[in-house]
Amino acid sequence: MASPRPSSLQRRSLFKAAGISAAGAAGLPLIASCGDIEAGSGSAQVTEGFDFLPTYEEWPLPVQPDLVGEPPNHPSAFTSYPEPVQAVTDLPSGSGTYELTVPVWGDTPSNDDPYYATVTDAWGGTAVNLRHADGVTYAETSVQWLKADEYGDGIQLFGWMLGSHSSFTETVVNNFYDLTEILQGDIAERWPLLAGLPSSSWGQSVWSKDPADETTAAIYGIPMNFTGGQGNAVMVRIDLLEAEGLAMPTTVEELLEVSRAWSDDANGKWAFAGLDWFVPQWFGLGGTDGWNWDPDQKKMVHNVERPEFTEMIEFRRLLWDEKLIHPDAPTGTLDAGAMQQAGQVLFTQDNIGRWNEYALKVKKGEAEGEINPLPALAAKGREPIVYMASSVDGWTFLNKNLSREQVEEILDVANWCAAPYGTTEYQLLQYGVEGEHFTLDPDGNPVYTELGSKLIQAPINYKQLCGQVQTFLTGDPDMVAARFEYNASIQQYAAPNAFEGIRIEGPADFKAAAQTLWDQQSDIAYGRAELSSIPDMIATFMDNGGEAARQYYTDAYKAVHGE
Repeated sequence: MASPRPSSLQRRSLFKAAGISAAGAAGLPLIASCGDIEAGSGSAQVTEGFDFLPTYEEWPLPVQPDLVGEPPNHPSAFTSYPEPVQAVTDLPSGSGTYELTVPVWGDTPSNDDPYYATVTDAWGGTAVNLRHADGVTYAETSVQWLKADEYGDGIQLFGWMLGSHSSFTETVVNNFYDLTEILQGDIAERWPLLAGLPSSSWGQSVWSKDPADETTAAIYGIPMNFTGGQGNAVMVRIDLLEAEGLAMPTTVEELLEVSRAWSDDANGKWAFAGLDWFVPQWFGLGGTDGWNWDPDQKKMVHNVERPEFTEMIEFRRLLWDEKLIHPDAPTGTLDAGAMQQAGQVLFTQDNIGRWNEYALKVKKGEAEGEINPLPALAAKGREPIVYMASSVDGWTFLNKNLSREQVEEILDVANWCAAPYGTTEYQLLQYGVEGEHFTLDPDGNPVYTELGSKLIQAPINYKQLCGQVQTFLTGDPDMVAARFEYNASIQQYAAPNAFEGIRIEGPADFKAAAQTLWDQQSDIAYGRAELSSIPDMIATFMDNGGEAARQYYTDAYKAVHGE
């Protein structure tokens, strides 16, 4: 492998992170030699240092945020809704008609609503008809669509979906349009907002046929938003906490004591509906797929080889034995959010976006109380770590059978969609038509109507066709301020990324061993196996792919760091 240059890429934070679960879905296999896929041997892809990306040209924001952070892990914020300004004043005239496949969770919106026609007119007339597909099965079924070339003129895929493809790079180079010739260099005259996207967004949209041959690297995707920060959290009903005279825990030990004090199995109260993928960071178990470079040993060490791994499993088992977790947690079928809302559980592990969603429910009278994320926690007096993500959320890929002129027309649309918060384009795309899909409250903030909630707020529609030049914290002023303050409080604990600058996927044997390891952990945590089986579980993992993968991750690490 050619030695890649270091970059500012941060690996995506995954639910089952740190290699303690199945391998992360964001990893992408590479073509090891021209026309020859080695899907089982692992792969690594450099994501920056290319000389063919669009030349970055800052796009000046029409309005400045009220709270200035340090994007992307600590985004800036708006505590009031600005008067929107038009971003694209020289509209192209588009006449083409295209079909784009997008996921939808929940009810499929009607394409007959005036929203779609209004958006089409606003960006210049190009018709982009949406083919909505069930988001629950989207990742798996996209494999078949792509093999059969039955996805229309383009398809949207989130990063976490790519793990469903056995060789996604083969899919990319064989199916999708190579955008490099169109997008390389100075594109600001025609597409000023695309030129204003972070260079890391474009770098993470590159795939190579042969990692040893830099001439085979090319841009294949239009990047979605480049976001960062903590994606997940453990949320607590602080009103329930305070009602029992309990304080917010600041350590793992305090969390255990609070859980004991609040839980009452006989009366249907548990601290947790489930707790698994979030726990590792409380015990300092970070890394990419569980691997970290140990500078003292000068070797790659997996989390299972550290004593903190055993501590973590012992902690999970203790929660189970003391009936602090719902007895049906092993089924994986509990609606933890609904149970927390009903007051049956105190804590939930969830996407941090639920913080805002719950506050909105309370304002609407649909829920009571208040949830907040736990602060950064650690056990035994250690320094906390917090998993953070800094990457594109996904991509829009275009069919390779399109002509250059058609691709350029779609890029005109993408440029319009890249307009950020504070623009008329963003307002229309995200909220719809005033009076029909949203209204303004007394403070001037947009509020969805019932139609707007169903048609625009819930579905993806065109909102992910391209990322904005910059993303912000927005919405309820109190919620925005709280989230901004919380983000500031955890920056010092950001977990380091030893594989910064590359996209990596472990060998097939390692991934299979990691899945077995995850399943066996669950057996121990839920009382189906004894704690005494931990050493055998670790040995099984190392013997069946773990030890063999050490050299692979070592080589990838040294390619970045040159050690």
